[in-house]
Amino acid sequence: MGTATAGRNSRATAWHNWAGNVTATPARVVTPASVGELQEAVRRAAEDGLKVKAVGTGHSFTAAAATDGVLVRPQALAGIREIDRTAGTVTVAAGTVLKDLNTALAREGLSLTNMGDIMEQTVSGATSTGTHGTGRDSASIAAQIRALELVTADGRLLTCSEKENPDVFAAARIGIGALGIVTAITFAVEPVFFLTAREEPMGFDRVTAEFEQHFAENEHFEFYWFPHTGNCNTKRNNRSQGPASPPGAVSAWVEDELLSNGVFQAVNSLGRAVPATIPSIARIASRALSARTYTDIPYKVFTSPRRVRFVEMEYALPRERVVEALRELKSMVDRSGLRVSFPVEVRTAPADDIALSTASGRETAYIAVHMYKGTPYQAYFTAAERIFTAHGGRPHWGKVHTRDAEYFAGVYPRFGEFTALRDRLDPDRLFGNDYLRRVLGG
Repeated sequence: MGTATAGRNSRATAWHNWAGNVTATPARVVTPASVGELQEAVRRAAEDGLKVKAVGTGHSFTAAAATDGVLVRPQALAGIREIDRTAGTVTVAAGTVLKDLNTALAREGLSLTNMGDIMEQTVSGATSTGTHGTGRDSASIAAQIRALELVTADGRLLTCSEKENPDVFAAARIGIGALGIVTAITFAVEPVFFLTAREEPMGFDRVTAEFEQHFAENEHFEFYWFPHTGNCNTKRNNRSQGPASPPGAVSAWVEDELLSNGVFQAVNSLGRAVPATIPSIARIASRALSARTYTDIPYKVFTSPRRVRFVEMEYALPRERVVEALRELKSMVDRSGLRVSFPVEVRTAPADDIALSTASGRETAYIAVHMYKGTPYQAYFTAAERIFTAHGGRPHWGKVHTRDAEYFAGVYPRFGEFTALRDRLDPDRLFGNDYLRRVLGG
């Protein structure tokens, strides 16, 4: 039995997610070294009457992976299984960390088309919760899946693609862990290319007035608004001929330390201790920005280190509603006594065909709000969520929200298709937990 047996007998210890806002104490932890060991662990859990959940690196802010049953850690199921240059695909084991996939692909002269900005997640965790970057034409990581393997509640290994089990494929690319445990994913890849990034400070009124123009003119457009100010930072990433010309040392320090990590950690700690300082800090930080342009391969442009821990809520809105919602959010913050030290992030995605994708069937824009770890976030998130839901928003499956199955049935036209498939694949809710009961129903 190898690792699975060791995992089966491992003493239960409390598990917590990256942000520290979710904890769980599983009955046992299993670290399978093969798909066969994982299948055996699933069968054994069913025999013992225990629920089963797989957990990646814990980057979700929801309790999607929490369980008091069997916690599966797929990290030993890692690495590239196969590269098919003719088909333009790569097949990877589910526990592979995105950072490792990106560097391995780059060595092979290949790349994903689009990705999010955090690269610490496992490929199965990132895709199962709908992780995305920003793109006019290229969609979430899950939308780049061409096939996947899934261990179902009866211990079978199911292969899914547009040709094989297409109904499962339509849903399982973003399955929130409800349909089974993903063991391998086949992604579409392409020859590695260069992106030229242009970062430029811009006023809130201008960037919101010109939002559709920036979206139309750029392959990847996003911006950050600094609450308590009228200042934003815009980012435009477009393909170019190269050559690589990475950021200079000073601008890299400003971005990576001042705005993302070391110094940002310090000012957030100050803001948590003395909230009255936050508006002044926001004005200083947002004014520290200057325009910069650099060129590199995709993962070096799309992703960046994130060492400052936070809690996040993100909603997907119809793209034509995002500017109105953002203006309402700014008015709400300006009127309130809230003190918000983290920028608000705005990104986009084209419509896709995945049942529970936040961009399913509609052109989408995202608004993400964050609060520094340990800072009370409920008042801010509650007020923001009220605005987002009024615009028909769909919350990110891995980020803080209070919505339930009744709400989702109203904002996802294919919600019933997903829950019917779940009833067929997991009638006894072996992969269930409290979070899935809330968001998918009994």
